[in-house]
Amino acid sequence: MLDSQSPLSAQIEAYLAELRRANASEHTVRNYESDLEQFLAYLTPPDGAPPDPAAIDTLAIREWLGSLYQQRIKPVSMRRKLAAVRSLFKFMQREAVIEINPARLVRTPKAPKTIPSVMTAERTNALIDQVAAKDLGRPFPARDLAIFEMLYGCGLRIAELCGLDIADFDFTERWIRVRGKGRKERQTPFGSKAAASLEKYLAVREPRPEETAMFLNHRGSRLTTRGARGIVKFYALILTGDSSLHPHSLRHAFATHLLADGADLRAIQELLGHAQLSTTQKYTQVSLTELLAVYDRAHPKAK
Repeated sequence: MLDSQSPLSAQIEAYLAELRRANASEHTVRNYESDLEQFLAYLTPPDGAPPDPAAIDTLAIREWLGSLYQQRIKPVSMRRKLAAVRSLFKFMQREAVIEINPARLVRTPKAPKTIPSVMTAERTNALIDQVAAKDLGRPFPARDLAIFEMLYGCGLRIAELCGLDIADFDFTERWIRVRGKGRKERQTPFGSKAAASLEKYLAVREPRPEETAMFLNHRGSRLTTRGARGIVKFYALILTGDSSLHPHSLRHAFATHLLADGADLRAIQELLGHAQLSTTQKYTQVSLTELLAVYDRAHPKAK
């Protein structure tokens, strides 16, 4: 919890309130709050108060970044933490609390380019078929199957899935309205298997009064992202023994399998809700990697 007595703490609170007013996702606000609390703690001496915002210079921010290196924080996490600090200082500059943004001069740590591990189409479909066929004593098997069908069939982020309301579904045309990052909306189609699983789920869905969410927990309220992740993890571990599978694995599979079957990269970008085409292009690297692996295994001149 932030100590609102210091000017820096008060500015962090004001910035987080601004994010909430701008309809930033709960996930973003929660991460930024944690990152900025850590930044504040670093700048606060054991028996003293943190410096005033105007007293924080580029060197102090670089020293804080250096402390993250020493803690062996992953570059991706460091980049997010620095983005939170930069946004805070940009906010304070806009509010005339400081004259210049010292964080703007701090170099962003380089993150290694990683290619996501992607399940094959056969393995993905086998997993979902087992979710449908196996009797694992789960309380809501129809809901769980619908979750898998929607994650893989639509390429949804887990927060997007949990944010879906009944009113977001057009069952006649098979379209859903998805609220993505930054509350950006997009229209996404869903297929016959997803439609069939939703129909079975809706027949047994028992919401609390006035609950609008499509996917519910055991109390009849909206399913949380944590709860949905737990559902996917449970089936992945029980049915495949692979604890590394998570909801985003199905999103990766959705995009990679579309691309492998000839879908246009721009269309995949729209379906995924990516703001930048470069984000979608990582899936071309996945396909190329798989193609080279097939070549190495099969071609007589590969070795």
